[in-house]
Order: sequence, then C-alpha cells, then structure tokens
Amino acid sequence: MWPQLYEWIALFIKWFHVICGVAWIGASFYFTWLDNSLDTPPKWKKDKGIKGDLWAVHGGGFYEVAKYQVGPEQMPEKLHWFKWEAYTTWLTGTALLIWMYYFNAQAYLIDPRIMELTSIQAVGIGLGGVLAGVICYELLLRSPLSSSKSLFIAAMILTGALFFYGFTQVFSGRGAFIHMGVLIGSIMVFNVFHKIIPGQRKMVAQVAAGEQVDPAPGLEGKRRSIHNNYFTLPVIFLMISNHYPMIYQHQHNWLVALFIMLISAWIRHYFNLKHAGKTQPWVLASGSAMMLALAVVVSWPTAKNSIEESVPVASDSSPNQSQPNMATSQHQAEVMTIIQERCSSCHSQNPTDDVFTVAPAGAAFDDWRDIERWSARIVARTVESADMPFMNKTGMTEGERAMVKELLKP
Repeated sequence: MWPQLYEWIALFIKWFHVICGVAWIGASFYFTWLDNSLDTPPKWKKDKGIKGDLWAVHGGGFYEVAKYQVGPEQMPEKLHWFKWEAYTTWLTGTALLIWMYYFNAQAYLIDPRIMELTSIQAVGIGLGGVLAGVICYELLLRSPLSSSKSLFIAAMILTGALFFYGFTQVFSGRGAFIHMGVLIGSIMVFNVFHKIIPGQRKMVAQVAAGEQVDPAPGLEGKRRSIHNNYFTLPVIFLMISNHYPMIYQHQHNWLVALFIMLISAWIRHYFNLKHAGKTQPWVLASGSAMMLALAVVVSWPTAKNSIEESVPVASDSSPNQSQPNMATSQHQAEVMTIIQERCSSCHSQNPTDDVFTVAPAGAAFDDWRDIERWSARIVARTVESADMPFMNKTGMTEGERAMVKELLKP
C-alpha cells in the first residue's frame, strides 16, 4: 500500500505545483504584454497622471486598463498584489523536490556510475548548489558587468553552464535537471521577494503619504521582472524534462539542455518584441529552425545505433544476458532473472526494445545495486499498479509479480 500512497502524495504535490506555476507564469506573461501594449492616452487622461492605456475584450465584456506615471491622486481601498503565485509555486516545488528527490535520493538523485554519495551528502550538495547559484546571480547584478547588457547576458550564460555542468558531475541526469530548474525557479522567486514586492511596497507607501516617488526601486523591480519573463520557458522545459530520458540521459545532457533553454529564451524574445509593436518574424523562424536542428542532431546517433543494434550478431563469446550479474544470494539471483527477462529490454544502459531506445525515467537495472536503488519503484509499477512492463510486452506473469513483491519488499 505504501508505494501507491507515496505516488498519490507526489501526484497531489505536483498537481498543486503545476497549478501555481500556471498562475505565476500566466501573470508574468500578461503583465509583460500589458506593459508593452499600452498606447499613449488622450490629453484628459494625461492630465490625471495616466502614462498609458488600452482597451480589451474578453469573456463577453470590455475592459479599460490604465497605468499611471506615478500613482493615483488617492490610494484605492482595495489594491491587488501579485505575489502568492510566485511564493506558492516555489513552496510546492520545494515540497516536490523533498518528497520525490530527497526522500528517495538513492533512486532519483544518486547515480553510483557518476558519483558515490550518501543521501545526506546528495541533499547537502543540492541545497548548497542552489543557494550558491542564487548568490552568484545577485553578485552579477551588483557587478560592473550589469551595466552592459551583452556582457551581463554572456556572464549569465557562462555561470548557468558551469552550474549545470557541475550538477551533472554529481547527480543522475534527472537529478541534475531538476536542480537546475530549482536554481532558476529560486532566482525568480528571490527576485519577487527581495526586490519586486519591496519596491512596490515602498512606492505604495510614498504615494499614500503624498511624497515624491523614488523611481529606483521600481526600475530595479522591472529589470528583475524582465529577467523572470525570459526565465519562464527554460524553467518550464526543465520541469517537464524528467519525462524525456533521451535528453537527461544524453552523453552531453547539460549542453543539450542549455541550448534548448537559450533557444526558448530567444523565442520568448520574439513575443516580447511583438507585444511592443516590433514584429520580427525572423526571430521566431530562427528559433524554431535551431530547435529542430538540435533535435535532429541529438537524435541522429540514437537512430543510427538503433538500426545497428537491430541487426543480430552471432557470437559465441557474447555474455548470456539472462545470467544474474553481481547477485550474491539465491533470492537476488531469482529477482535478477525476472528483471532481466521482463524489464531489461527497456531498463538498461543499452536497451534492445524497438520503441524505448533510452531507459525510461533513467532507470537501468543492469546489476543488483541498480535493482536495490529502484526497488520501491519496481514494486509500485510491476505489482501495485501492474502497468509495467509497458503493455506487458515481455509477458510478465502474476507469479513473477508476486515473487518480485516478496523478494523486494522492504
């Protein structure tokens, strides 16, 4: 019962996280569009301090939106703030990180082929890496590099690449990708908490007191809001990448993902330009072409290897894959035999399945240590939910499922 309950709780956390993320990113997209789409208002509105306005239609009604140069003559009784979308997204994302990756670090976070770590060590490195990344971002913003847009972007890309590469040298591919996503998401919510909301509070207090508004906090908040806007597509990619092992299990996974993130930010740039009245279709076309070219380049070796592996090669010296590897007991040998016959065609470092050319979820069961790492997931998917093997392609019997449960039970 426990493996399924674990999955249920993970589902609820992820569901809530996605809902919060949709609300936050939707608000970010909307206000970026709104700010870029404002028109010069008529004189009577300018006289009231209105900087720009627009008309919109939605849901069977007309909306008139106005943005003040500084603030209204009198503060309204009810003022809407947009902050909890960001906070709840980060809080639920952190809960998901702890529940999925830290409570089950041996399966999802640690890959002994990359680095032998204890769960405590892996968690410490993960948290330390995210904290260090946020600090580096803040230091870059406060450095002389921030005065030059091109130098700042180059420094950001280089710093992000170093952190991403570092994560892949410590964690499993899936663990590295999720930590890069957590790092970017933490930077985004840090911007909201540290600068954007405090700047807005200061502005509101000054307007309410009838004081002259200091523009510096607002300008800094807008700069960080723009950063968050360009971070959105990369962070969404990292959120969903754990479903696609052909990327996070790739030999150069961090580099492939970095290119995807940069291209997605470039595509986002097209929409920001468009909202500002600058239609540049070549930006969108070039981004789409680069994304397609990247997919072809990354997929080509896999397709080639799949063709080569589909040709049977007779060799008396080939090892017998049905023989247990590193099994030290009769129980282990029995489990290894079942796993190798029913699961290893997909879940191995070199899958032989005609569809899954990369181990799903990055779960490879090549030796007993692998099976121990993934034992809870194996029981959950082959016994509790019984949805694996996929479509039961390898014909796992009910007796084999019962044996797996008996031999792998905690």
